[in-house]
Amino acid sequence: MTTPETPRATPASAAAPAPADEPELLRAPAADVLDSTELGRFVRYVQAARGESFADYDELHRWSVTRPAEFWTSVRDFFRVRFATPEQAALPDQGMPGTRWFPGATLNYARHALDGAGAADSAPALVAYSQTRDRVELTWGELRDRVGRARAGLRRLGVGRGDRVVAYLPNLPETVVAFLATASLGAVWASCAPEFGARSVVDRFAQIEPAVLLAVPGYRYGDKDVDRGATVAEIRAALPTLRAVVCVPYGDGALPDTVGWDDLLTEPGRPDTDPVPFDHPLYVLFSSGTTGRPKAIVHGHGGILLEHLKNHALSWDLAPGDRMMWFTTTAWMMWNALVSGLLVGACPVLLDGNPLYPDPDTQWRIAAETKATLMGASPGYLMACRRAGLNPGRDHDLAALRQIGAAGSPLPAEGYQWVHEQFGDRVLLNVGSGGTDVCGGIVQGGPWQPVRAGEISGPALGVAAKAFDDDGREVVGELGELVITVPMPSMPVGFWGDTDGSRYRATYFDTYPGVWRHGDWARFAETGSCVIAGRSDATLNRGGVRLGTAEFYRVVEELPEVADSLVVHLEDPAGGNGELLLFVVPAAESALTAELRDRIVRELRGALSPRHVPDAVVAVATVPRNRTGKKLELPVKRLLLGADLADVIGPDTLADPTALDDFLTLATERSKR
Repeated sequence: MTTPETPRATPASAAAPAPADEPELLRAPAADVLDSTELGRFVRYVQAARGESFADYDELHRWSVTRPAEFWTSVRDFFRVRFATPEQAALPDQGMPGTRWFPGATLNYARHALDGAGAADSAPALVAYSQTRDRVELTWGELRDRVGRARAGLRRLGVGRGDRVVAYLPNLPETVVAFLATASLGAVWASCAPEFGARSVVDRFAQIEPAVLLAVPGYRYGDKDVDRGATVAEIRAALPTLRAVVCVPYGDGALPDTVGWDDLLTEPGRPDTDPVPFDHPLYVLFSSGTTGRPKAIVHGHGGILLEHLKNHALSWDLAPGDRMMWFTTTAWMMWNALVSGLLVGACPVLLDGNPLYPDPDTQWRIAAETKATLMGASPGYLMACRRAGLNPGRDHDLAALRQIGAAGSPLPAEGYQWVHEQFGDRVLLNVGSGGTDVCGGIVQGGPWQPVRAGEISGPALGVAAKAFDDDGREVVGELGELVITVPMPSMPVGFWGDTDGSRYRATYFDTYPGVWRHGDWARFAETGSCVIAGRSDATLNRGGVRLGTAEFYRVVEELPEVADSLVVHLEDPAGGNGELLLFVVPAAESALTAELRDRIVRELRGALSPRHVPDAVVAVATVPRNRTGKKLELPVKRLLLGADLADVIGPDTLADPTALDDFLTLATERSKR
């Protein structure tokens, strides 16, 4: 891989104006892309090793999904993944569900993370910023030493292969150390952010019957101190399988009757790793819980290792010595992806606290200080920076920055344009969509793909993503269900406790037998680029025509008088048109006047269609979102249809606990009609 001393070429491209009926082309792939990126190194490797050649990204992608065994074997060999026991075959059977990758192979994710693509002991491995304590930096040597000590400490607590270790921890170096130590033993990891309340944590952790819990007594969020002592006590009492609780010192206070972090690490130990089968559980990720009990999604060592090596190097263009910064909590799969920067020798930048404290410019300042080469940001954050008039490209030294990643919700075309105005062709805006279910991207960008305003560049390598209609036919140029037609290694091993696989099959494979239905509503263009129009269970069926919620938001939220919005459709049981309701949060110094209502209606009618005109436009104080920033259309819809709050959404799922208040009031009023 590229060494830190190797100069990285700056892309030089000329984006030609797009025809009026096509999205604006903001950035074309650089002419020297195959000479200046990790993807180029991979393409040259495949040509030398397999005799394959590709004229463009589309040809490379086509090969990756029509010959998946060859592609993923090439990923393994290119990144020098070491199997302790060789496999019998890469992919004996492509049938889904039940696909098995590299059966017979044994390996360990932690071995490759700790190797760091050959990183020297003296090189930086982790940099951590926090509002609770001072900046922390660990070298690779310190990381390896602490993982070895934590591994020995967990073994003293009786942790072995298959045991579950859970963490109620922020995004800290200690969290990364504990995770890698857990994985090294073949034990299974799961984590929740300390912003979650006891019931939400227990709803998740109790499913997997953990042996050890790591927790903090408190933390600081912006300028507010948060005590978590009583919450940890409640969690402990509800987890009878716990054999020990480890207290990580953070914030004020202490946790009684616990093993101290320093005590866990008191004895030196080698950072050894135990080989486990390719599909042995590495960690459990939990779904958001907005439609019922959170699903406990099990991911395996081998699948995550190959997916993240592929993604981080070939899409995000990360290499040894790079810095990867992405604000995330430990409850979101982006934390797992952030830690996997270690696999390619990159240094993760860990952030904990209020991402907008003391001001929205904070993340750009940290990116400049750490010389981040990849900065991840939520679409909401990028749009907030745009609205605030920030100029990070002018005000900060971001010369090291090569990519800005965006995920979590759709980014409007104006967000693409703002990033391009700030950084030009020098920085690639890589917008993606994937999720917890595959712990990676399904559609996203990369250095060999064009960037068009408002559109994701296309399917990721190794992902056969398409849109299907209700009859299971592929559709192009119109909305359909986002599906994956060929297996990929990071599809879940299964759901915890789902012994017969029935819940797993019902979640992904009941709609289209043998085809993964992801649950998003997508439209692919002839060029291969796509738009994610929201969750398919939140799409609006208006007179028999489905409308994507993201289309509404792109129009409404561009109005300066509107700060945020949410749209739902309430079906008519008698088969009529039902009600299309648009909720808006007026911008500061604005109000939802009759004139603004009329303007919203005109904009929706003109930009979209008469079918998009709502039956009512209602002002609310805030739009409910979960902790990763996704709008919660379905819970709002269910509330307005008469469901009880307790049956609609789990506690602590909301980023703002008061966000449903206006909707509860409206639901009560509707019930009296």
